[in-house]
Amino acid sequence: MNDTARSTAELPRTIAVISAGVSDPSSTRLLADRAAQKTLDAFRAAGVSATVSVIELAPIAVEIAQSLVSGVPNAKVQAAIEKLAAADAIIASTPVYKAATSGLFKSFVDLIDNDLLVAKPVVLAATGGTARHAMVVDDQLRPLFAFLRAIPVPTSLYAAPEDWGSPELGRRISRAAGELSMLVLSGVSKQIADDNWSGYQHQFGGNATRAERSVADVDFDTDLMRLAAGG
Repeated sequence: MNDTARSTAELPRTIAVISAGVSDPSSTRLLADRAAQKTLDAFRAAGVSATVSVIELAPIAVEIAQSLVSGVPNAKVQAAIEKLAAADAIIASTPVYKAATSGLFKSFVDLIDNDLLVAKPVVLAATGGTARHAMVVDDQLRPLFAFLRAIPVPTSLYAAPEDWGSPELGRRISRAAGELSMLVLSGVSKQIADDNWSGYQHQFGGNATRAERSVADVDFDTDLMRLAAGG
């Protein structure tokens, strides 16, 4: 590894955790926390410092609903979106209700710009009351994040009540965390974004950290803009 690659690999990392759990304590948050801790351990074993930024959706549920109706994220939702934009990796955890991801989780994702998560590595996780819903993660979460052009790790996580005492859950968490850390530390995800960014469709004035144009970039003094504004 050359000096430039080594210095890039050693930069501090940020893991953003999205938790849509509504109970206290929340098994959904617990699953995400375990995955986050294992990822931190993997980073530190590689000599890389890392921090976790948690986005709890339940406390901002009203703001998420208001933002959906208005079409404009309010301050609390915008702050959550900015945490995602700044993160190097994401752990997304949702409860399963009636064989589907929670409405709260999906509502928040609906507010995310389509290019916000381009090439960001993601661990997909869910909790439910029965093992029968285990495929919800791969049937619903995986295509959702594929649409957002994120990079879900191969190992998904699902925990039913009987799984919490199982060594297999711990092994899956460790494997998913290892996959997440390797995608980040290898630089592969960043390279994908760097090489392909210009080929993606981007939302004007979006929240993506790479977004090249915003409202501030609009020249309202051109003849065309004055005509559009009725001037």
